[in-house]
Amino acid sequence: MMNLKIFFLIGLLVHFVFFASIFDIYFTSPLVHGMTPHSTALPPPAKRLVLFVADGLRADTFYKVDENGASRAPNLRHIIETKGSWGVSHTRVPTESRPGHVALIAGFYEDVSAVARGWKENPVEFDSLFNESRYTWSWGSPDILPMFAKGASGDHVYTHCYPADEEDFAAQDASKLDTWVFDNVKDFFHSAKSNQTLFSKLNEDKIVFFLHLLGLDTNGHAHRPYSREYKENIKKVDEGVKEMISLLEDFYGDDGKTAFVFTSDHGMTDWGSHGAGHPSETLTPLVAWGAGVSFPQRVMHQDFDDGFSHEWKLENFKRHDVNQADVAPLMASLIGVNFPLNSVGILPVEYLNNSDHFKAESMAANALQILAQFNVKMTQKKKNTLPFLFTPYKLLSESQQLEILRRSREYILQEKHNDSVALCKSLISLALKGLSYYHTYDRLFLGMSVVLGFIGWTSYVILMIVKLYTNIPSSDLKHTKVTTGFLQCGFAAAGVLIVLFLLIQSCPWTYYIYCLLPVPMWYAILRESRLIWDLVKCMQNVPLLNSMALLLLLALGVEILVLSFFYRATLTVGLAAFAAWPLVTQLRAQVKVTTLSWAVLCLLLAAFPMMPVVGREPNITLVSVAGVLTLLMGTACVAALWNSQHRYVTSYALHIHVGQMLNLALSIFVVNNTHANLDQKQGLPILNQIVSWITLGSSMVVPLLSPTLLFQRLLSIALSLMSSYLLLSTGYEALFPLVLSCLMFVWINIEREAAQTDKLSVTQKLSSADFSWSIHISDVRQLHLDDIRRSFFFVFFIVTAFFGTGNIASINSFDPASVYCFLTVFNPFVMGALMMWKVLIPFVLVMCAFETVQVSAQLSSKSLFLIVLVISDIMALHFFFLVKDYGSWLDIGTSISHYIIVMSMTMFLMLLSGLAQVLTSKKVRLWRKQKHHRT
Repeated sequence: MMNLKIFFLIGLLVHFVFFASIFDIYFTSPLVHGMTPHSTALPPPAKRLVLFVADGLRADTFYKVDENGASRAPNLRHIIETKGSWGVSHTRVPTESRPGHVALIAGFYEDVSAVARGWKENPVEFDSLFNESRYTWSWGSPDILPMFAKGASGDHVYTHCYPADEEDFAAQDASKLDTWVFDNVKDFFHSAKSNQTLFSKLNEDKIVFFLHLLGLDTNGHAHRPYSREYKENIKKVDEGVKEMISLLEDFYGDDGKTAFVFTSDHGMTDWGSHGAGHPSETLTPLVAWGAGVSFPQRVMHQDFDDGFSHEWKLENFKRHDVNQADVAPLMASLIGVNFPLNSVGILPVEYLNNSDHFKAESMAANALQILAQFNVKMTQKKKNTLPFLFTPYKLLSESQQLEILRRSREYILQEKHNDSVALCKSLISLALKGLSYYHTYDRLFLGMSVVLGFIGWTSYVILMIVKLYTNIPSSDLKHTKVTTGFLQCGFAAAGVLIVLFLLIQSCPWTYYIYCLLPVPMWYAILRESRLIWDLVKCMQNVPLLNSMALLLLLALGVEILVLSFFYRATLTVGLAAFAAWPLVTQLRAQVKVTTLSWAVLCLLLAAFPMMPVVGREPNITLVSVAGVLTLLMGTACVAALWNSQHRYVTSYALHIHVGQMLNLALSIFVVNNTHANLDQKQGLPILNQIVSWITLGSSMVVPLLSPTLLFQRLLSIALSLMSSYLLLSTGYEALFPLVLSCLMFVWINIEREAAQTDKLSVTQKLSSADFSWSIHISDVRQLHLDDIRRSFFFVFFIVTAFFGTGNIASINSFDPASVYCFLTVFNPFVMGALMMWKVLIPFVLVMCAFETVQVSAQLSSKSLFLIVLVISDIMALHFFFLVKDYGSWLDIGTSISHYIIVMSMTMFLMLLSGLAQVLTSKKVRLWRKQKHHRT
């Protein structure tokens, strides 16, 4: 078998492939090219369109009236009741600004991975309403506008952006971003009166004005969507919209040729984030009025049973819900431009105030535009698939297409316009299903390849554990060499066939990785046929009942871990069981104090998964309490080490620990001072920001200055990481790493006692143990069944480390307020990295404790971790089968989040294993080593 370092590097790459596979299998780009544009030949009702996008505006917060029955947006409420149509626009995962705007303006849903490709650039070329317009002028965020300008053909999309540093969560009033937009639009039209060229352009048809209003999103992140600031911002947006209507009516002489659309790109959770599929994120408002838009319809009953219309006091006004991509064909129809080529939106004719003939022609053009995508997709798939393997979508053959189109045209000629519209909708439905069919054509094939890879990798790791770290008796099979030669030829031939098969079908390069990955894995497994035979014989000697009980126990443990992703309280039950574990062993009589400490700390930690998730109100007092308790415990630990019988603390080490505690005290001050300034809207103090970044940067370096004696190094790591964690905390979660660290300390001791009880290790005292000592090969023991329990404990603690801090199993569960000590100006990647580090700090604490358990139990540094990999990969495979792209967007977003979290966890564990070894065993000396003080 291969070198362990190479093995772990390969393992990291393999897991990255498994991680990336989910996007190729479930969430690839839906775009195709080569279609012919379509639009209705009839004159449109509007010459120009104004699109308002209130970034981050929730439907309920917008529509709901206050306790006095007054609307937060009285002008738009008046429009709903007297001039226009309204409804809910249903967005899709991921509920982020970029995909939301692409759906609104281009009419298609970007794949999930597009979120990570940046906001300002186009990772792929796509058509949009702006590109199809004669001219588009846009005002707003530099994160949104440029991507549509750069994606447009020609030079007819103009952008006006404010500086990026204006997007400051600590600003006195983020609604100034919206005020900037409204003021600049006013200046623009004022200047047009004295600019003949611009005036001429503005008086042409097929033009679009796009106002991107980011204030609500910024205020929602900073203050939450139920805050006074967020609600006041809605009023300012409403007033601004009213001013824009008046401005345009004045400029164009109230010619009745302007259409207006007001909507949002996504909503927002109660804790001020977005990205997943909760209804608070996917339900956004849609209000349309002006030229070509239907007037309000009074009704006695709505077609929706969700109760929203009644709650919003709009039950008497007809509600028209749409999918977010439907807004693009609606806007295209109003001003008479081609439907965006890649749009999958269905024209909501209920919003149109025009003749039935116009509606029928517009819907026919919409059907032809989507049908063109279906035909291009089918042609591409047919061209790249072997004829005997190609299975066409049978519900929409070429003859069926022609028949439906013929009948639709006949209905129009016979003035049966409603029948034509219904027929076109059925054609669109079939075409969209066909698009989905061809888009997911290779899913089963790719999924099977990845599953084979998963099972192969996990099986190989198990064999590696058995071969390197157990004492299974070996046998001698004489045909091993013959078998190996046969296997080499067989698997080489399989690899060549797979390459040829993929080459003939012109498959993407990623397919080669997914399909070829299982080949070397299963070859490596079958090469160990003798070991497999020995393992089978060994299992035969174990009583069947014992084997079944062990497997059942392991399966139950993994299912509990999986269940914790759905129900955080499962971790509470598990930790309560952990508390009782020593009571069923000999430990309860041998180490009573340690056993009692273990039980108490397990029960304390068990309280955290029951705490409120992210979204709670910030409580900086709890952060301060956590800091003070850490200071007291750190002082007690240093004093105990100093006053111990054998004083291992040097003056050098004492200076390091005192410096860390001073830094911890400074972190407590910075957190309190920063949040006090933000509450008073005075911004982030620059000195606090500098201290925060220095503390963060030094948190991984300062522990390396401390002695490598076991408890001194662990204390140094805990103090450094706690300083960083306090700066990233806003509430009770600051107490979590403190309790976790104490439990890890007791775990190290109790595992040492358990190993000694089972006579698995020597009696070296932990107080004198040193991470830098290398264990002689003769002292490294083989694995024991109890080591599986140790590994399971570790995985359970890692999962608890994630959920115990208030996170939920969702990629949007992170509170952006956590990073305000470091920055407040919007920077998604830096903010994301900081929040990720906050999640990883408890992981590092657990990983360092696990490293210590391996050292104290005299195990190879990799043996237990290989068992951990097996448990983690079984969990990951479980979630791979649970990923889905159907059902509610909450279910889809949750299934994606689960797989991403568990795979990220596994990859981070592999990286953190190396980091833990460095943190615990390496030492940096800034000056000469001091002599020990002796008593």
